[in-house]
Amino acid sequence: MDFLKSAVASAISKGPPFPYSFGDRVDVDSSIWSLFNGTKRDDGSNCSIFSFDAVTNKSRLPLARNAVRKLRTLRHPGVIKVLDTVETETYIYVATERLTPLGWDVRRKSLSTEILKWGLCSVAKTLKFINEEASSIHGNVRVSSIFTSESGEWKLGGLESLSSMKDDEAVIYTYAGLVPDSSRYAPPEVVNSGWDTIKRHPITAVDAYGFGVLIYEVFNGTFSGGDQIALAKNVPPGMQQSYKRLINTNPKARLSISHFLEQGSRDGGFFDAPLIHMTQGIESLGMKTEQEREEFLRGLDDLSDDFPEEFFKLKILPELIKSLEFGGGGPKVFSVVTKIAAKLSDEEYGVRITPVIVRLFASPDRAMRVCLLDNLPRMIDRLPQKVVNDQIFPQMVTGFLDVAPMVREQTVKAILTIITKLSDRTINGELLKYLAKTSNDDQPGIRTNTTICLGKIARNLGSSTRQKVLAAAFTRSLKDPFVHARNAALMALAATSDVFTDDDCASRILPAICPSLIDKEKLVRDQANKTLDIYLQRVRKYSLTLPDTAVPPPNSSEAPSVSAPRMGTPQHDTSWAGWAISSFTNKLAAASGEIQATDSTGSKDMNNRPSTVNPTTGATSSKPGPGSALHRQAVASPPSMDPHNSQGDHDNSNDDFDAWGDMEEEAFFDAPAEVHPTSSTTANTGPAKASFDDGGEPDFAGWLSAQAQAKSKTHLPKGLARPPTTSTAQPKTGSRTTSASNTGNIASTKKVVVNPKSKLTAVKTADTKPKDQGWTDDDGWGDGWE
Repeated sequence: MDFLKSAVASAISKGPPFPYSFGDRVDVDSSIWSLFNGTKRDDGSNCSIFSFDAVTNKSRLPLARNAVRKLRTLRHPGVIKVLDTVETETYIYVATERLTPLGWDVRRKSLSTEILKWGLCSVAKTLKFINEEASSIHGNVRVSSIFTSESGEWKLGGLESLSSMKDDEAVIYTYAGLVPDSSRYAPPEVVNSGWDTIKRHPITAVDAYGFGVLIYEVFNGTFSGGDQIALAKNVPPGMQQSYKRLINTNPKARLSISHFLEQGSRDGGFFDAPLIHMTQGIESLGMKTEQEREEFLRGLDDLSDDFPEEFFKLKILPELIKSLEFGGGGPKVFSVVTKIAAKLSDEEYGVRITPVIVRLFASPDRAMRVCLLDNLPRMIDRLPQKVVNDQIFPQMVTGFLDVAPMVREQTVKAILTIITKLSDRTINGELLKYLAKTSNDDQPGIRTNTTICLGKIARNLGSSTRQKVLAAAFTRSLKDPFVHARNAALMALAATSDVFTDDDCASRILPAICPSLIDKEKLVRDQANKTLDIYLQRVRKYSLTLPDTAVPPPNSSEAPSVSAPRMGTPQHDTSWAGWAISSFTNKLAAASGEIQATDSTGSKDMNNRPSTVNPTTGATSSKPGPGSALHRQAVASPPSMDPHNSQGDHDNSNDDFDAWGDMEEEAFFDAPAEVHPTSSTTANTGPAKASFDDGGEPDFAGWLSAQAQAKSKTHLPKGLARPPTTSTAQPKTGSRTTSASNTGNIASTKKVVVNPKSKLTAVKTADTKPKDQGWTDDDGWGDGWE
């Protein structure tokens, strides 16, 4: 082999230029040619090279030269395609398309009956052309003269004895007997009388007999002599009758190939097969009507997988792409293209299919866009990431804003397919911008699919935007009027529970889920319970990792002084009343420090008050306040005997009352805090009341008694009560004290003195809020979620 290659290379270097390189040698049966695989030097494309050695095989040189001449002049799709030829006195080279001898597959019996019929039909059409249109005889029809192209099509070769009957000195008369194994394949009349006898018989007789031998050989694998062909072994039953007429010993009674082809092409004939119809219709696909095109494409879908893949890839696929881009093939053609393209290698896919997909995404045809989006799962693995991110996605986003709801919905669904091919910048920028628009779409199905899409691409989002985007999107969808949108939001929250922080789970997600527990739809309620359990389990697990308290230990220098439990403050009472009293009394002991006036003028006046003036308190209104019963109880409590302790306890409790409602109408809590220079009211003062020293503890019994006494009294509305008259000449004074420690001990007392002739004014801030009608358990909840 190496010696032969070197000899060929040496001959090429000395002869005319031949722009092809020789490769491996291919075995060929019964031929005057040596066959090599080759490549074109310019572009590296595949080819085959037939080589004839004129020195060692000089007697058959006329046959080789006749074959080269006929290959150059005979143009037919069923004949071997010639690329280039070189002829010298020592050798002849013929470069053709890449070919494989049919004998390889025939001997292995690797071809199905449908493919054999398809190949025989193609050869019959070529022989019909040679016999009728070219008025010639092939004279060498056999398996060794048939080759298969890269597309799987059968190509007719062996043109060494091809001759025109118009030529009196045709090669077939003189040199046909020199063809290898010619006597085994020659018809009976030639075997008996020689090749000159063909002049007296029909022009189709020789090739008809050879075609019959070919039929027997492809269905049986071998052919050893003329006695075998009469048995019709393994020939399809529908073809046997016509086959026997082809091999008739009487040349004038033989069935011509054109008639054989006509009989097989009838309805129900042996050539009435889907694969044959497909090859006949593919070339005229662009000229077919819509109905004919749909019928043809339906036939493509019905083809089984045992048909030649190479034919689909190299013959059918280019025609379909041509029809798709220029012939208005439409979505149905593209579906067939993707099915065939799945059998291509990655390199072939990138060269043949990827550019077509990019161009089709730029098409304004909605039907084509929907078809592209539907077929993306078949194509996405074969498309490079750069192509998807830089070329396909910019065209694809136009579907988010399309007026057709179907296009918008399919675009949202397609995001799940291409998300792995998009860059982080594209996902967290442009993609989220369009998903925000579809989440507000007027179509409930699109809103629902957007929620599902966000849930499935959650882990592809950037860590800096993931929690913010998902929490806002899902909690908003929980309020969607469409039941499936709410259900999708709950399912998405359940699936993405691990992307939220523990604080977000407790403060944002759980409060948002709770309203769904009482949704009108059972579907939503059931899913809400499932989702709630997931987040509750996570929050409970996190709470176990938290310390028991955030207060520093008592021996720490930063630890505040903690008061001992007060008498009358239930420490372990779990009832609602016990909790309320505990909260109230804790408030009384919580204040510390001194009360300081915020206005310098008011402070100065009160400091000038004589210390001998008895303290007075403001009049109280009989109108029920908006607070709780405990609040009203405190308002109606009896006056304290000790001015220091009594006033200090009342002022400390004022903060707690403010949290329950508006206490502005209760003069008991209207102690002057600051004086505004432009807005003030005159405070009515009453007679001084003696205080009761409770030893630092609130006198609840006294409050209850005072409440009962207050019910028997009639009060005028606040501000209309007459000031009481006094028998002494002392000026009216008021004083406030405060408790300085949590243990109830008085740390300091500050007296405020007012000029006897001046009126004490208390500044009141105008309250524009509506008065509360009563306290309820859910007062104030939900304001943050509006």
